[in-house]
Amino acid sequence: MKKRPLALLLAVFLAAAAGGYLYTLLQAAGRLPVITIDKQNGYKMTIDNKRFIIKGACYSPVPVGKDYEYNFWGDSGKPWITDGRRMKEMGVNTVRFYRVGKNPAEVKQVLDDLYKKYGIRSLVGNYLGFWNWPPPNYADDGFREKIRQEVMEMVRLYKDSPGVLMWVLGNENNYSFDRNVQKWSTDDIDAMPSPEEQRIAKAKIYYGFVNTLAQEIKKIDSRHPVVLGVGEVASLDVAAEMCHDIDAIGMIAYRGPGFGNLFRQVQQKFDKPVVMTEWGADSFNAYTREPDESSQADFLKHQWEDIERNTDAKKGVGNVLGGTFFEWTDEWWKGNENLPHTWNVQDTAGHWNNPAYYYDAEVADHMNMNEEWWGVVKLNPKKLKSGIQERTPKEAYATLKALWAGSKKK
Repeated sequence: MKKRPLALLLAVFLAAAAGGYLYTLLQAAGRLPVITIDKQNGYKMTIDNKRFIIKGACYSPVPVGKDYEYNFWGDSGKPWITDGRRMKEMGVNTVRFYRVGKNPAEVKQVLDDLYKKYGIRSLVGNYLGFWNWPPPNYADDGFREKIRQEVMEMVRLYKDSPGVLMWVLGNENNYSFDRNVQKWSTDDIDAMPSPEEQRIAKAKIYYGFVNTLAQEIKKIDSRHPVVLGVGEVASLDVAAEMCHDIDAIGMIAYRGPGFGNLFRQVQQKFDKPVVMTEWGADSFNAYTREPDESSQADFLKHQWEDIERNTDAKKGVGNVLGGTFFEWTDEWWKGNENLPHTWNVQDTAGHWNNPAYYYDAEVADHMNMNEEWWGVVKLNPKKLKSGIQERTPKEAYATLKALWAGSKKK
């Protein structure tokens, strides 16, 4: 008699006796998918056969007085414990990390704490060198190899962490050719006769590189979707040509209180599910020169309602999996990131213009977007609580909590 039937009967018995424990073991061993995405009646993400809509926050808990280089992963005050509890109360089920720390043990601890204590999953990302100096050159073999090694190390280190939801490759890297931010080129591209030809050539190089990363990731980890991070839709048609192996589009868009035809544009240019990896509003009114939590809350409410509507093909386009708002806490270093003495003062100057945020768009210099006021939680550098700077929720926190956790807005 062969052993296989006996083993199968034993497996069935154990599964029934342990209430699904066998499924957990198989899942951990990589024999069953952690996450599946299907397109029946619109794109939907499921986890353990249950619908999962991302209700999340971009998370980088940098304290007042520090900048983006601060290692919050190793913060002795463990800010993610305090923040995670408050996030859970709000209804947050996902956070987005733009990049991981340098100490794998610290990173694993944060990912595990958020998931095991609060059920919060993580979008784990890599900038693909976009903010390097000198600027990245995605046509350079040496640079590409350096980034490839970083990404694969990230996947190998954290693929078995139970809180990982997706891998996010890049952020707004397409702005290097769509908006000439962090510009790069080659002699052959520079010789092309028109700026449009040059843009498309760069887009093909970049998106082709991302696709090779996605292919290699899937050889290491077939259980977690790979997300292409982009800003807006300008070159998505090129991405569709070059990036067949990504699973979803991580979209950054700031279009005011709603997203207009964004989701239809994505469907027409590159028909993949969408994760809104950045959206939101700042809480400083450049026109009145005062904090304005009500306008921020109102914009986030309408933005989320638009996202949620487009998770349902009967109400909208049906290609959205949810999103992570920008951001959890204010970042006081952003206005003058090269001047450390300014990081202890929350800057009230506007840094860029966006007329879609109409509540303060009529300010004289049109600079109505303030980089240091996007959090839904305020920081108090003068008061420590539980070993970290005190957090005070803004009105937007209560607004999203009412939408996500079903609580009444206070």
